[in-house]
Amino acid sequence: MGLIGLTLLAAGVAALLAGGGRLGIAPPDSPVLDPAVVHFVAENSAWWWPAVAATGVVMVLSGGWWLLAVLLSTDRIHGVRIPTDPNAGATTLAGGAVGQAIEAEIEAYRGVRAASSRLRGTPEEPALAVSVTVDQAADIGALCQRIEAGALAHARQALDRPDLPAALDITVSRRPAGRVDRA
Repeated sequence: MGLIGLTLLAAGVAALLAGGGRLGIAPPDSPVLDPAVVHFVAENSAWWWPAVAATGVVMVLSGGWWLLAVLLSTDRIHGVRIPTDPNAGATTLAGGAVGQAIEAEIEAYRGVRAASSRLRGTPEEPALAVSVTVDQAADIGALCQRIEAGALAHARQALDRPDLPAALDITVSRRPAGRVDRA
């Protein structure tokens, strides 16, 4: 898709330069299409226009498929396999439940305005991404330690993965703190 896009961009730039007389190919008042091209299309119109239409349809469908793939793709996982005895079966913990528990715990911390989390990777090898928005007056260092020792430790324990990789993104709110402060 990128190669097609670059090719079309180059063709468009070349057409603009040629139309402006900058390439020295044709004067600006000449027809857009060469008479030989017009003659070729007229003689072969039985197959030419259906081929042009089919090419357009293929391009639209490929572009739509690519756009849907980009918009609908996510690296979220829906469940995490908990390591257990292979003979006892598999236990899967819902990713949404883990995320809601982490978010609720972090949002209860003093100075936190909002939290969101996402499990990424694969059910066998998950990774955690947590985003937290805090008040301007929050002690970010203490908050990071509390999140690490509290919510992330609890998530690692619940998933039975003491080495669960976690990324923490903290954003300081631009709005001043409200009157109600959580404990």
